[in-house]
Amino acid sequence: MLFRILHDEKSGDLSYLLADAQSREAVLVDPHSRDLPVVQALLADLRLRLRWVLRTHQHDDVQPMEFALLSRLQAPVLQGEARHGANKGLHHQRLAFGRESVTVLATPGHTGNCLSFIWRDRVFVGGLLVADACPVQPIPAAPEALWDSVTQRVFTLPDETLLFSGHERRARAVSTVMEQRRWHPLFAGGSRDDYLARLAALSAPHAANAQALSESHS
Repeated sequence: MLFRILHDEKSGDLSYLLADAQSREAVLVDPHSRDLPVVQALLADLRLRLRWVLRTHQHDDVQPMEFALLSRLQAPVLQGEARHGANKGLHHQRLAFGRESVTVLATPGHTGNCLSFIWRDRVFVGGLLVADACPVQPIPAAPEALWDSVTQRVFTLPDETLLFSGHERRARAVSTVMEQRRWHPLFAGGSRDDYLARLAALSAPHAANAQALSESHS
């Protein structure tokens, strides 16, 4: 197997390349259009054929050209929201590439249609566990769904499962289920009501900033 992490130092965004070394088939998780020259050069250098482009989440409403640019990769796109040119991922759907496969996990919350992708002993969770780190949407779109996705679908996986984020936080890209279950500032050691209260407190400064910005333009 081949595995590469692509990190954009300016934004903190993370993308992942998985490939079966024998068949030369590959999967890209959360690629960004600004990285296309690097991605295409990497695929060519490693002699890989891209089988799937997997998106844990998307912010195409504020990045309207992103999807069109990703189509230049000429591989099927799978994401949580159906649209022309993209497949909608289904919970527990299996996606083959060479002798390997990725399994889709429906994990809404960061956005309303987030997906995670399970491969071997790791899960690519996108913005699921970094509630205040996404540069485009720092506050989850569906807090209640996020609680259910994290506690019922991610935290029920084996302790040693590796969790790969879509956005680095303090230069970290990966943690484990055990670590997040025990130490996550929003999800560990409290009830659902505690979590919602903490998230409301986290959201307040962002709401105030948004209102001030709106008033300044009125």
